[in-house]
Amino acid sequence: MKQPEIKLSNGIMIPAVGFGTWQIPDGNEAYNAVKHALKVGYRHIDTAMAYKNEESVGRAIKDSKIPRNEIFITTKLPAYIKGYQETIDAFNNSLKLLNVEYIDLYLIHAPKPWGVEGDGMDYMEANIATWKAFEKLYNEGLIKSIGVSNFQPMHLEALMKETKIVPMVNQISVNPNFIPRENILFNQKHNILIEAYSPLATGRVFQSDRFDDMAKKYNKTVAQLLIRWSLQMGFSPLPKSVTPSRIEENFSIFDFEISEEDMDTIGKL
Repeated sequence: MKQPEIKLSNGIMIPAVGFGTWQIPDGNEAYNAVKHALKVGYRHIDTAMAYKNEESVGRAIKDSKIPRNEIFITTKLPAYIKGYQETIDAFNNSLKLLNVEYIDLYLIHAPKPWGVEGDGMDYMEANIATWKAFEKLYNEGLIKSIGVSNFQPMHLEALMKETKIVPMVNQISVNPNFIPRENILFNQKHNILIEAYSPLATGRVFQSDRFDDMAKKYNKTVAQLLIRWSLQMGFSPLPKSVTPSRIEENFSIFDFEISEEDMDTIGKL
């Protein structure tokens, strides 16, 4: 099934729906999930060094025999790694693990290391040094597009003030149960694409029957309805599953459209 693409601020086209690999263990599980996702039609694979599955993801991509230029690969700099040379070293490690010559999208995984208290602003000087390494790798063609993850407007403002290239993507948690309005509007204002991770709220959307009737109206599952909602909101959703039938289900969202009224009922800005 052919999927639409979204144009980033630098003109790069990104497949609209990505296959997320967070919490998928390295080895056969990650390999088989990515291999099946590619077989189904996904062409946007999202991983991270922190997921510890880059090697299996890269192997699945290579074994798929799909031309490299037809697959959009995202990976991320671990949240605890900050600094110019540290970033370049980590990037080269990801490149080696994925066994590719370039990365389509590279993200700072978070403005501060996981588990650290505070709003992350104490790390902005280090994030700026990190971003300058991103800019170098981008200008050298080793990365086709660069962005951030889990950044708030205050982090983005501080970063943009001291660097040359505005992030092309901000990957954040967005779903009908959690719509961070201010952050979304800030990113839209600066032409930064929102990638929505956990578009099904890591399964919490299934704990109620709130969307059941509407899903039946469109002859779709709740998962398909909400991934489609994310897409129509202008986000790039990143659903994740290791179950072949779910991988197929989550990708079968391009043959219907949610009405404006129903979009508002699901969740609006």
